[in-house]
Amino acid sequence: MAEIRSFRELNVYKSAREAARAVFEISKTFPRDERYSLTDQIRRSSRAVNAMIAEAWAKRRYEAAFVNKINEAMGEAMETQSWLDHARDCGYVTEVRFKELDASWQQIGAMLNKMTERAHDFCKSQAR
Repeated sequence: MAEIRSFRELNVYKSAREAARAVFEISKTFPRDERYSLTDQIRRSSRAVNAMIAEAWAKRRYEAAFVNKINEAMGEAMETQSWLDHARDCGYVTEVRFKELDASWQQIGAMLNKMTERAHDFCKSQAR
């Protein structure tokens, strides 16, 4: 397996980017009166996952800082799931689409959790 040189090469980053794009697309169909509440919140939380992964990558010299940022990314992923719950409850997404989106975010959360469990593997190349 080749050494990963950029956060953009991480499968979790790629998955979260695709999932955030899917959230953006579905949120375009939300009612206009949700623009500054549900729409804005779900877009921000879904996009924040990638930003936190990138920050974690930059901070991997310090394992605790890396883990902290990955944990923040996991929190944003779960927040996105919460907003998806509201979108389903309000009838803005079908049950089928909800399950697809939720499964994506659940998988991303699992990947992030695995990263925290294996933080040393991500941070060891940065140690002096």
